[in-house]
Amino acid sequence: MRLDIVTIFPEYLEPLNVSLVGKARARGQLDVRIHDLRQWAHDKHNTVDDTPYGGGPGMVMKPEPWGEALDAVLASGEGEPVVVVPTPSGEPFTQQLAVELSAKPWLVFTPARYEGIDRRVIEEYGDRLDVREVSIGDYVLAGGEAPVLVMVEAVARLLPGVLGNAASHQDDSFAPGAMADLLEGPVYTKPPEWRGRTIPEVLVSGHHGKIARWRRDEAFRRTDRNRPDLIERADPAAFDKHDRAILAALGWSPREDGRFGRTSEAVEE
Repeated sequence: MRLDIVTIFPEYLEPLNVSLVGKARARGQLDVRIHDLRQWAHDKHNTVDDTPYGGGPGMVMKPEPWGEALDAVLASGEGEPVVVVPTPSGEPFTQQLAVELSAKPWLVFTPARYEGIDRRVIEEYGDRLDVREVSIGDYVLAGGEAPVLVMVEAVARLLPGVLGNAASHQDDSFAPGAMADLLEGPVYTKPPEWRGRTIPEVLVSGHHGKIARWRRDEAFRRTDRNRPDLIERADPAAFDKHDRAILAALGWSPREDGRFGRTSEAVEE
């Protein structure tokens, strides 16, 4: 997979040289190319922003350097990339979208600063390319580089051969089809006792069926506590009788439409 990132802060993206992404780059699984937007600014100050039309606070990134930068990036490769525009006003970045993007051979990221990029740039390239405006959450950052780091890692770890165990991501929280889109439950490793705390006995029982059931029940408990909205919108067809029993113990019951809603306080001990 090829990744191009156009930014005014190339140094911000140094973390792409470490951990899984860095190893994938070293092995040639990821071709990451970082471009300094100011390379395409032609005045003596390398200006890439100006005041917004209509007034208001902040500055807006100019279309000329972005247009020249994207034209140069597009001319350097074959085919058409997916252009990913990090913005608080974009669609939510989800595990499902990460999976979708991981199947693309070429992604171009456009992390902006200030108040964002002149809208005409998005429209210009959106007319001929697949442009995705994407948000990593309901908050505002100083720029788009941090979201790029988040998205690149989420996408890169899904590529074949990047994770040591090819099945490692299949039961991740939010993995499509995994655990009925529940949050992942708690995990433990050696030693068996630490500061007086032990691990659940079922995990050393050797009974794979009971272990799987315990993990799923714990996933329901964590999702109930931290993200009940996931249970509310889950397809009830994904729940077996054991799932329904743990949901009932946690204070959930089927509504008229078949989906589950909270109806009472948990009765589970």
